Amino acid sequence: MGFCVKFVFHTLIEFLKDKHYRSLLGASIGILFGGALVYHYLEGWSYLDSLYFAAITLSTVGYGDFSPQTDLGKLFTIIYIGIGVGLILAFINAVYKHFQQVSREYPNVIKGKKKQ
Repeated sequence: MGFCVKFVFHTLIEFLKDKHYRSLLGASIGILFGGALVYHYLEGWSYLDSLYFAAITLSTVGYGDFSPQTDLGKLFTIIYIGIGVGLILAFINAVYKHFQQVSREYPNVIKGKKKQ
């Protein structure tokens, strides 16, 4: 395997060993799929369309091809953005910090040295 592939694989394994990171990942996935279920029932969209809209909303891309039509769907979206974007940003920040830490330690990992 190339250096980059080994580094990415090592980073992912180390990331998933940490309970805090796993919790953030689980919460991010949960809010994504939870939002999709709410949109499915409130707006009557297919599961795929609901998941697509939830992902686009949380990524703040907002293509505009879907939007909630019901008042309850619009109200949910306001709350969903506030909570969801904050959670996704916390997850991205955790990944970034972990990546920085591992990239500082990785040369020692390659040589078989332990963290001190």
